[in-house]
Amino acid sequence: MSNTPDGPKAAIAEGAEQDIEPDDGSPRARREPKRQCAVSRDVLSKAELIRFVADPEGRIVSDLKAVLPGRGVWVRADARHVALAEQNRVFARLLGKKSDQTIIVEAGLAGRVEKLLLDRAMGALALAQKSGRIITGFAKVESAIGNDNVDALIVASDGAEDSLRKLKQAITRRFGSSDALQLVRSFKGVELDLAFGRTNVIHAALTKAEKKTDRGDGGFLNAAERLQTYIGARAETEK
Repeated sequence: MSNTPDGPKAAIAEGAEQDIEPDDGSPRARREPKRQCAVSRDVLSKAELIRFVADPEGRIVSDLKAVLPGRGVWVRADARHVALAEQNRVFARLLGKKSDQTIIVEAGLAGRVEKLLLDRAMGALALAQKSGRIITGFAKVESAIGNDNVDALIVASDGAEDSLRKLKQAITRRFGSSDALQLVRSFKGVELDLAFGRTNVIHAALTKAEKKTDRGDGGFLNAAERLQTYIGARAETEK
């Protein structure tokens, strides 16, 4: 594909929504469509971006599944870039000039997106619990790590660091590295309480599927990773 002034780069500069074919040497059928972040101008995979569209009244809404009709604007999937898109009037610039709509961005867009991502992750976590894939409690989680029965560790971002250190030691003993299991720290304790319908949940784990016919984790790991990328690890940012 050409990168002349009349090619893809010119179209992107005008705010056109189109896939960018990465020239990575892989067969065409395996190439992952990419988009350009409207804020940073970085070309990224769709999984690293969030699509935004204007609703019929011109209000900007997030399209997390990238399925809503209309012209879209893609922004890197983290709170800082979404806030910059609002602050710099990116949506009005890219969508307003292509239509007669008045583009409306209600204040606090980045926070609303975080709430949507959090709700999706908590819903997926509740589904994983219903499927029998979740255990809670420090002792049970530590035992499951030793029995090689854990796919991911879930620890409240406001939980005690000492207990997390002990669980990492258990992971190291079992696997040789504390990074051997995915660690999810996207949730505060009160959010875990809501997801599980109980109180004082600080430590939990997603266990391995017992059968090949297991219906999975309800999309939890994908949703949790997307949330964690968006907000950053709360355990680090809130210190």
